[in-house]
Amino acid sequence: MKLYNAKDIRNIALAGHASKGKTTLAEAMLFLAGATDRLGRVADGNTVMDFDAEEKRRKASASTALAPLEWKNTKINLLDTPGLFDFAGGLSEGVRAAETTLIVLSAGSGVDVGAEKAFKAAKNRGTSCIFAVTRCDAENTDFYKTFEALQNEYGTQVCPVVVPYMEGDAVKGYVNFATGKAFAYANGKASEIPVPSDDNIDTLKDIFNEAVASADDELMEKFFEGEAFTAEEVAAGLSKGVADNAIFPVFACAGLTADAVDILLDGLVSVAPSAAAKGGETVGDRELACDENGPLAAICFKTVVDPFVGKMSFFKVVSGKITPDAPAYNARTGESERMGKIITVRGGKQEDAACIPAGDVGVVTKLSEFSTGDTLCSPKDAIELTKTAFPAPSLSMAVKVRKKGEEEKVASGLRRLMVEDPTIAFHTNEETREQVLSGLGEQHLDIVANKLKTKFGVEVDLTVPRVAYRETIRKKIEIQGRHKKQSGGHGQFGDVYIRFEPCEGDELIFAEEVVGGSVPRQYFPAVEKGLRESVQRGVLAGYPMVGLKATLYFGSYHPVDSSEMAFKTAASVAYKNGIPQASPAILEPIGTLKAYMPDDNLGDIMGDITKRRGRVLGMGPSEEPKMQELIAEVPMAAMGDFPTALRSVTAGRGYFSLEFARYEEAPGDVAQKVIEEAKKLEEEE
Repeated sequence: MKLYNAKDIRNIALAGHASKGKTTLAEAMLFLAGATDRLGRVADGNTVMDFDAEEKRRKASASTALAPLEWKNTKINLLDTPGLFDFAGGLSEGVRAAETTLIVLSAGSGVDVGAEKAFKAAKNRGTSCIFAVTRCDAENTDFYKTFEALQNEYGTQVCPVVVPYMEGDAVKGYVNFATGKAFAYANGKASEIPVPSDDNIDTLKDIFNEAVASADDELMEKFFEGEAFTAEEVAAGLSKGVADNAIFPVFACAGLTADAVDILLDGLVSVAPSAAAKGGETVGDRELACDENGPLAAICFKTVVDPFVGKMSFFKVVSGKITPDAPAYNARTGESERMGKIITVRGGKQEDAACIPAGDVGVVTKLSEFSTGDTLCSPKDAIELTKTAFPAPSLSMAVKVRKKGEEEKVASGLRRLMVEDPTIAFHTNEETREQVLSGLGEQHLDIVANKLKTKFGVEVDLTVPRVAYRETIRKKIEIQGRHKKQSGGHGQFGDVYIRFEPCEGDELIFAEEVVGGSVPRQYFPAVEKGLRESVQRGVLAGYPMVGLKATLYFGSYHPVDSSEMAFKTAASVAYKNGIPQASPAILEPIGTLKAYMPDDNLGDIMGDITKRRGRVLGMGPSEEPKMQELIAEVPMAAMGDFPTALRSVTAGRGYFSLEFARYEEAPGDVAQKVIEEAKKLEEEE
């Protein structure tokens, strides 16, 4: 593929709800442009974009795929993003590299959650928005229902550009208001037909004219005077409105048969902003134009660790150009490394490239220290571009290896997978001795587990992680701890009297009130050490002891047999004998929950939180329109499946944050269950 100037490049992120036809539409675009020689089908597992084995198995996109095509002397880089919420990191990657987000809906459906999320992501990033309503030729579909839903959601900014002409329930052609032409399709071939006129077409033509007029004051004046727009005025009005996010064009098509997809491609070339027009960025107070003669600045928006090629860093070049002799300087680390091989990709296929100029998207291989979000630039002009904003992991599961001793292989594999997927988090909980994996949902974690097996040969099971409870006491007691042992020669003797009582704080508070030298001062540190080691394991379920003050107030010693070790042991004896008499209790971690959901779901979420023993602290409208904020305190042990429940109740619209607040005493039934589970676990070990 030849090199294109930024003014002739369109970077398009395909986004929207799962199973609405994004990948099928991309396949039709590639086929019509001659980038592929066949029209692949998702059901057959032979599409360009869904080339990964997991995607073929699931028949759904799980990561962002890139494929360029050429159409009318313009290069269009398609970034096909996943629609499943478990793989929302892909949407972040695609939108970061694009100037336009093409939101795909299925004719007959409303504005579904995936479309809402895609629109929100585009708005936050500042990309232009275009809607493609596909499957217009399918049975029992209704383009006009979908268009009405778009109007209800986004108002007069919605601009119908291409609409289907219907006779009964059948599509007879597509009308392009931008060119004033209409086409019928048969066996993938387009033929021009007279522009039909009916009430629906006439109404949408008026909406189109008003939307175009709204982009320019002169056009609006002409519209009010009832004058017709010229083709040039229509094109200019659409382009300006889309670039300014004042107009959201709507294109009807049918991806499976490729009907009207050629008109959509024409529209992307004519109205979607070029990389030159909208591909520049602001860095601090500096405006960086999308110019290949400018300073090098490229953002790594996606990373793939390929078993054959090695590490592949996907870059969007904002300024300058990437060539094999360009210095690979990392603005984050301040270090340079040797530039790797430069390639372009179309799905899973790779092709060598000599250069990636400003505005274009490509791949550099084997840059070991570069990560997603890093900026590639010149060491003489260090520039750090805005990183990709990824959703935070929300669901955590414990990773259990099926073959003992493979824990390190799990850790190594997950560290490599985290390079590819910034929405994965992994840590080892030293307290519960579990490896904990976090992600965006059950399917997400399932794919990670499958990759551990296929890429690293480790089979694992995902289970609910243990909760880090604590133990404390509720009353004051005084107890003697005596250690005496005679085994020939010097014996061991230590004798302490310790007062245990509740107090504030997580650390053991140690004090001494010894008078008269009943316990020599040199043994105080040994007593304290013995207690500090003892509180690491409580007497009820083996969890650390907190909120404890221990005061050494009396004891005795032997001038020959006493030692630091003897007094340390005596302190441990006092702890083991005394704490069970001090009314020990289990403490559970409490978190502060901030949950956000649509207005209609507030009552259901409140009920769910109450069932989890949560206490609602407050609620009210959030800063986001049509959304409510609910603040509550909840036992963290009861929140394991809350991400799934919230997603289910809100149809994916809800989200939340949960932060540890404090420990408080667990109810009797909960405490008893914790103790029983601890005993069972100890028996198994």
